[in-house]
Amino acid sequence: MNNDLSNQDKGSATYVFLVCAVAALGGLLFGYDTGVINGAIGPLKAHFLLNPKAEGWAMGCALLGCAIGAALAGVLSDRLGRKRVLILSAVLFFISAVGTALPKTITQFIIFRIIGGLGVGAASITSPMYIAEISPARIRGRMVSVNQFAIVTGFLVVYFANYFIALQGDQAWNQELGWRWMFGSEALPAVLLLVCLFFVPESPRWLTKQGRGDEALGILARVDGADYAKAELAEIKDAIDHESGSLGQLFRPGMRIVLVMGIVLAVLQQITGINVFLYFGTEIFKKMGAGTNAALLQTVIVGAVNLSFTIIAIWTVDRLGRRPLMMIGSAGMGISLAAMGLAAYFGRTELWILLFILSYIACFALSVGPVTWVILSEIFPTRIRGRAMAIATVCLWVANYVISQTFPMMEGNKWLLEKFHHAFPFWLYGVFCVVLLVFVSRFVPETKGKSLEEIEKHWIERADK
Repeated sequence: MNNDLSNQDKGSATYVFLVCAVAALGGLLFGYDTGVINGAIGPLKAHFLLNPKAEGWAMGCALLGCAIGAALAGVLSDRLGRKRVLILSAVLFFISAVGTALPKTITQFIIFRIIGGLGVGAASITSPMYIAEISPARIRGRMVSVNQFAIVTGFLVVYFANYFIALQGDQAWNQELGWRWMFGSEALPAVLLLVCLFFVPESPRWLTKQGRGDEALGILARVDGADYAKAELAEIKDAIDHESGSLGQLFRPGMRIVLVMGIVLAVLQQITGINVFLYFGTEIFKKMGAGTNAALLQTVIVGAVNLSFTIIAIWTVDRLGRRPLMMIGSAGMGISLAAMGLAAYFGRTELWILLFILSYIACFALSVGPVTWVILSEIFPTRIRGRAMAIATVCLWVANYVISQTFPMMEGNKWLLEKFHHAFPFWLYGVFCVVLLVFVSRFVPETKGKSLEEIEKHWIERADK
C-alpha cells in the first residue's frame, strides 16, 4: 500500500463505506445462517421424524457452535488479525452450506450446522470489531450499525429464499428436497464474502499492535486524511503502550465494570426474546392459525420491518446516542411483549399477534439489536479487544441457545398452556426488557463521538482511582 500521505489529505468516506460493507457481509452470513432454520425446521422435522427435544437440538446445535466459534475467534483475531479470521469464517459458511444440504442422517446435519455455527460465532465478533477499528469516531456507530443492517438483511433474504423455494413444490417435495435447497442456498453469499475479503486491508489498530505502524498510517490516511492519520496513530500507540495485553487488565478495580457491562448487555440482548421470533416465527404463526405459505409470508414481513427500523438506527445512533436508543427500545419491547402475552392469553386472532410482534421487532431493530454490538465493539482495550469481546459474545450465544432450547419446551408444557395459553414466554421476556432498561439507565455510559482510545482512557482512569 502507498503510504505517501500527500495525496490523502481528506480521506475517502466511500473507501470507509466499501471496506465496512465487505466486513458487514460477515454479518449478512450471520443472519442468513441463523435465519435459514426458520422456514426449514418444519419440513426438516418431518423428514427426520424429530420429537420436540430433537427439534430443539437441531435448532440449537448451531448456537453452541457459535459460542465455540466466538471463543476461538477472540484469541485468533488478536494473534492472526481481524481479516484472516473473517476469511476463515467465510470458508466455514461455505462448508456448512454444502454439508447441511446433503446429509443422509440427522447426525450429519447437526455436525455441519455446528460448523456453520463456528463461522457465525467468529463473524459475530470480528465483523463489528473490524468495522469499529477502521471507522472514524464521528461515524463509528453508524458504520457498526451497518453490520446489524447486514445481519437483518441476511434474515430477510433467507426468508424470501425459503418462501420461494417452498413454492416450488408441495408439502412432500419440501420435506424431501425443499429444505435442502434452503440450506444449500447459503453457498452463494459465502463465496461472495470470501472473494471480497481479499480486497480489504487489515485493521490499522491490529497492525499498530504488531509494530506495523507504516501500514496502519496509510490505511488511516485513506480513511480520513493525513492529519487524522497522524493524530490517530499517535493516540493508538499511546493507548497500546498503557495496556498490559493480558485479560487480567479487565479484572483490575474500576475495569471490572467493563467486562460485566459487556456480558450483561450481550445476555440481555438475547433473553429479551428476539430470536424466538427470528427462528420460530413461522411455527408461531402456524399455531395462531396461519397456513404454511401465509406463515412464511408473515415471516418475510417480520424481516422487512426488522430491516426498515435498523436503517433508522443507523442514522440516529451517532445523533441521539447509544443510551437513549437503548432505553427507548427496551421500553417499547417490554410493552409489545406484554400486549403480545395478553393477546395470546385471551385467544385473539393472528392479526393481533402479528401486529404486536412487528411492534416488538421494530423496537429491537431501532435499538437493542444494533446498539448492543456498537457498545461491545467500543468498550474494550485494543490489545485484548478480540478476547474480551469473545467472552461477552460467548455469553450471548449461550443465552441464545438457552432461549432457543427452552421456548419449544415452554410451548409444549401442558401446565403452562392451561394456565397462560401461550402467554408465559412473552411475559417472561418482557420482564427481562425491564431489567435491560434499568441496567442501561444506571450503568451504561454514553460513548457517542468519542474515539476508541478516549473510551479506553476513561476506563483506565477509573481503574487508577
